[in-house]
Amino acid sequence: MDIVFIANLVVAGIVEGSLIALAALAMTLVFGVARFPNAATGDFMAFGAYAALMAYATAGLPIWLAAAIAIAATALLALVSYRFVFSKLLNRSPVANLLASIGVALIIRSALSWYFGSAQRTFSFPLVRSMNLGGIRIHPTDLAVVGVALAAMLVVFTLLYVTPLGRRMRAVADNPLLARASGIRSAYVMVALWLIAGGVSALAGVLLGVKAIVTPEMGFDVLLHIFTATVLGGIGNPLGAVVGGLVIGIAQELASPIVGASYKLAVGFVVLVALLLVRPQGLFGGAEVTR
Repeated sequence: MDIVFIANLVVAGIVEGSLIALAALAMTLVFGVARFPNAATGDFMAFGAYAALMAYATAGLPIWLAAAIAIAATALLALVSYRFVFSKLLNRSPVANLLASIGVALIIRSALSWYFGSAQRTFSFPLVRSMNLGGIRIHPTDLAVVGVALAAMLVVFTLLYVTPLGRRMRAVADNPLLARASGIRSAYVMVALWLIAGGVSALAGVLLGVKAIVTPEMGFDVLLHIFTATVLGGIGNPLGAVVGGLVIGIAQELASPIVGASYKLAVGFVVLVALLLVRPQGLFGGAEVTR
């Protein structure tokens, strides 16, 4: 493989990795505060993609406005899921919450399949040429996808580490009992958490739909990638989730000429296992504290 071919694989890996990283960020936010892996993340993505597609293709709205509507709708769906499902399980084990999230995911996926069917749908955009930079081809759509994903990550990190809401969320994640004793309203934090997680998942789904196709199973198909990136970066660590997603995306694309596209998912698990053998807590995970 020559250097130009490898560079093109890296570019493709960055595009794929940015989508995985954005979805993994949504998952790790829930894990960090609510303390369980949200298996419905992928189906929130699919719901967001269909909401944007309806607003774009049916109502004829601009793609940015369609994406904004999808983010709002999915954030509301995530909040409803919290209100009627996860808030009832606050004192239950992470396994109970995980199983509940699987149930929520199945309900969303089944509803999408019932209403839209299983046919593949796409966002129709005008055809544009790829940019050729010394043999490295970059499509404007890919550039937009990565740019929007990075901008969304920057907004989330600013929210987490600059605003009072972010400080409250981190306090609840670090020590819920101490945060409650300090006067932090955990219910307010949880509402904000699910709105953010739902909105970020929706944006990841819209970008994935723009990049590929929209189907009811699109989120489920990438769920293992999301889990892998979350664990690789260090469960509950937002920065680790982003880096883990990029590592998984680039590693899979670089390996695809060798193992084939059908087996590149296994590459992500190989990278994960190899890292966990050396660093069990993940790239950015800290020592586990017993509560």
